Amino acid sequence: MTTLPPPGLADVLPTSLPPALQPLDANNRKLQAAVQPPDWQNPTPANRYDLVVIGAGTAGLVTAAGTAGLGLGLKVALVEKSLMGGDCLNVGCVPSKAVLRSSRAVADIRQAVSLGVQAAGVTVDFAAVMERMRRIRADISPHDSVARFSQLGIDVFLGAGQFVDSHTLEVAGQRLSFKKAVIATGARAHHPAVPGLAEAGFLTNETVFALTACPPRLLVVGGGPIGCELAQAFQRLGSQVTLIQRQERLLPREDPEASAILQQRFQSEGMTLALGATLERVAVTPTGKRVWYRPATSAASPSQDDSALQTVEVDAILIAAGRVPNVDSLGLDAAGVAYDPRRGVSMNDYLQTSQPHMFAAGDVCLDWKFTHAADAAARLVIKNALFTPFGLGRSRLSQLVMPWVTYTDPEVAHVGLYAHEAEAQGIPYETITIPLSSVDRALTDGETEGFLRLLHKAGTDQILGATLVASHGGDIISELTLAITTGQGLNALSSVIHPYPTQAEVLKKAADAYRRTRLTPRTQFFLKWLARLS
Repeated sequence: MTTLPPPGLADVLPTSLPPALQPLDANNRKLQAAVQPPDWQNPTPANRYDLVVIGAGTAGLVTAAGTAGLGLGLKVALVEKSLMGGDCLNVGCVPSKAVLRSSRAVADIRQAVSLGVQAAGVTVDFAAVMERMRRIRADISPHDSVARFSQLGIDVFLGAGQFVDSHTLEVAGQRLSFKKAVIATGARAHHPAVPGLAEAGFLTNETVFALTACPPRLLVVGGGPIGCELAQAFQRLGSQVTLIQRQERLLPREDPEASAILQQRFQSEGMTLALGATLERVAVTPTGKRVWYRPATSAASPSQDDSALQTVEVDAILIAAGRVPNVDSLGLDAAGVAYDPRRGVSMNDYLQTSQPHMFAAGDVCLDWKFTHAADAAARLVIKNALFTPFGLGRSRLSQLVMPWVTYTDPEVAHVGLYAHEAEAQGIPYETITIPLSSVDRALTDGETEGFLRLLHKAGTDQILGATLVASHGGDIISELTLAITTGQGLNALSSVIHPYPTQAEVLKKAADAYRRTRLTPRTQFFLKWLARLS
């Protein structure tokens, strides 16, 4: 039986172009000219490079540009086998946030009646949504382009790089000799081994943005950040979405209350959720793709009786079930670099691999698979690889304070420790929880779903961590990240004047709540005594 391609992909996927360049319209031609120019010719290699960077995603670009920008005359080579800009520009942050913005506009119109605004029915032009995404991506692409990095004095090589030994990399038939190297080859979508899935065909983050028509029925496999973001976006843009998640709740890493809020929101928007369920098999039908899954009640049972399976027919399947590091075909064994196929390149706290002159950064080695984490790691690599011999000291990965955000609506932002992590480390803590419904601006905006939960060390104002569920949580969490990074506590946060009314006022409310706990009867007696003397 013929496999049916997802809507909008029938005319684009058979070509040899990367999915990010499909369809090859004016916008994607502009993108191609920037990140994979068809007429590009690799330069003649230098006799020896001070630094060779493999991978031109965020970690690789920051490392190469930062090194070249020091003005030290160091010779740098940058190697990329596909598209400059990596996942973030081409199939990750940039396209996804453009699509999410369009989907949020749909939600705003539908919710306008609650604000006293009578809006007409919503019509989504999905092709226009995706064209806007491609245009924005193309407009941003010059920042990550071959031309820009060449102008920085970096030798850019397009082609798959493979280590010949610990000081030599081969790319497109040429050999690059180097003193030091950085492995920044990123990660790719995990493809689960589900019977019939490959034959039926499926989407990942690498192909979903090539769609030009919205799938009427979409199955999303995976309830992590990528799955949740895209599931909500496609539901709002016109798909009937079913989301299957192996764990018992969405975003299982996050605060359970955050998961519950997101689950309630998804269901209120018409999404079907199958939590604690496992995907069993897929088959192509004359009208779509038939999917069998084992629901939570039977997934926990040792019985494999097919009568317990449930089915759903969809037009497209989006796999968002984790990431796999790109360590294949790099010749890491020849270079003597230790790695794990599932965890990635092994490195120490200074981002050194098992070869001290070779470093790793980004998704290929980090548990934090975020663009800003790759950027931060690259900056550590520059310092540790280039300046340590001069006695300027080394920086540790473990010293970074890393925030992250899931860009659903509402957003789920976090920084620092979770309660269970504080308990595991034996750190006594107290929590302060402020519901968004107590924040005036959240009330006037009609965005009261959410909360701030802040952990501080028991008996002190030291901030250990925080989870913020709010429509603008990703923008607000940075203030707490700054506080933790600089050692500022809740007393300092309470003294900061926050404009009224803003949703960021939730931070001051939490800090003020902490200060009120310091008003013990003895303190109150002393304050009363001082007041009488004044």
